Amino acid sequence: MANEQNLIPFKKGQSGNPAGRTKGTKNRSTIAKYWLNTIQKYNNPLTGIEDNLSNEDIMTIQLILKANNGCVKSYRELLNSAYGNPKQEIEQTNSNEVDLSEMTTEEIRQLLKDED
Repeated sequence: MANEQNLIPFKKGQSGNPAGRTKGTKNRSTIAKYWLNTIQKYNNPLTGIEDNLSNEDIMTIQLILKANNGCVKSYRELLNSAYGNPKQEIEQTNSNEVDLSEMTTEEIRQLLKDED
C-alpha cells in the first residue's frame, strides 16, 4: 500500500531531488555542440585552400572524402544528412480471407459490424 507521506505534493520552492544536478551544469548535447562549432585552421583537401573551419565542417569533409573513395556507408550518411532519411514503406496484406458465397446476408452484415 502507498505511504501517505509519498502522496503529499512538495511545498512551493521545495525540490523533489535536493541532491540532484547543480545549477549551471551543461548537458552532453550542449558540450558536443560547443566542440563541433569550435573553429580551427584547416587545409581543405577538396579545395586545397587553408581556411578557418568548424570541427563539424572538417568532419563533413572527411565523410565526403571517404564517400569519394567508395565507402557506401559514408555516402548514405551524407545523403541522409542532406536530404533526410528515406521513409520506410510497409506492405500489408489481409490474410483473413472470408468466402462470402456461402454466407447469408445477415451473416455478412454481422461480419461487417464485428470489423468496426
